[in-house]
Amino acid sequence: MAAIEAQFMLSVGLIEKDVNGDTLWVWCYPSVSSDLRQVLLRKCCLTQDGRDFHTFVFGQFCRTWYYITTAEVQEPTALNKITHFSVVITAKDFNPEKYAALNRVLCRMYIKHGSPVKMMEAYVTVLTKGICQSDENGSFLIKDHDVRKAYLAASVKDVVSHFGMETIILYTALMLKKRIVVHHPRIEPLLEFTRVLPTLTWHRKDWSIVHPYVHLTDTELEDLKKSPGYIAGFVDPEVGNRSDLFDVYVSLPDSVITVSQSAKEAMAMGKLHKDIGHLIVQSAEDPDRSDSQVIKDISVKTKEILANLVALADGCEDSKITLEGLKQRHFPPATENFLFHLAAAEQLLRI
Repeated sequence: MAAIEAQFMLSVGLIEKDVNGDTLWVWCYPSVSSDLRQVLLRKCCLTQDGRDFHTFVFGQFCRTWYYITTAEVQEPTALNKITHFSVVITAKDFNPEKYAALNRVLCRMYIKHGSPVKMMEAYVTVLTKGICQSDENGSFLIKDHDVRKAYLAASVKDVVSHFGMETIILYTALMLKKRIVVHHPRIEPLLEFTRVLPTLTWHRKDWSIVHPYVHLTDTELEDLKKSPGYIAGFVDPEVGNRSDLFDVYVSLPDSVITVSQSAKEAMAMGKLHKDIGHLIVQSAEDPDRSDSQVIKDISVKTKEILANLVALADGCEDSKITLEGLKQRHFPPATENFLFHLAAAEQLLRI
């Protein structure tokens, strides 16, 4: 299993900031495309003129996940002309804790030896054996980092305590595969919040929809727009004016969720939404329930809705739902509307 998981890793790279303040991409194994390299330089805090210093950031671009750990060089060390450096791992899988742990080991090796050779050796060892061990730099084992732990690392209870009944808007948007844009001026809360949202639709276990750290550049926005539904995080407040990018806009500092004009019809709320919202809030506010139990409670309700939807589809031609077929059931208008759009999202709709 560890060997299979190791195959998710795509590359390891190095960015350095020298004593003159220049930041350069200095080394990579085996390779990174020029487009991705530009994105990684932008994400790395060393190119941002001494604004916020981030020890660890992650995100994705063109279906490749990146994990960047940045360290300050403390004297004395072999790296006497370098003030800071970033180790960058690219991979196919979402697992921030796993790659943060590996990056820490690689950072220590680089500080000790001042050469990327040892880092490359450690990277290849992980790639082939799923493990790298060294007495002085710490050890890393892939099998210590189960992907389910990564999925559950952030707290859904925190989201509900932040937004209360309005969490139902996020749940509905995710169920209908809508575009959610999240803004916060600081990267850490953005990473934390965006990564937890897919737990609201646990039945999909789909973290490929998360783009936790996006800049308002053409290349990144073009990549983002390839996804029909996504969760995208931005530190730039200007994104609030980009209604072409979202169906639902979340301002984290203000604790405000806004549904765009174009999505209002699909996102119309009724009694069903209210019931689900109450269930989410009640479960999350129970001090005896863990995050994973809250996720399970939401998931049980979701599966019940989907089972009813599939049962409706089974009674239709080609096992696909039509609007006429839904109307014959005499659901309340908001429920009918939700089921219609959910059938489309779940590919159970005959158009």
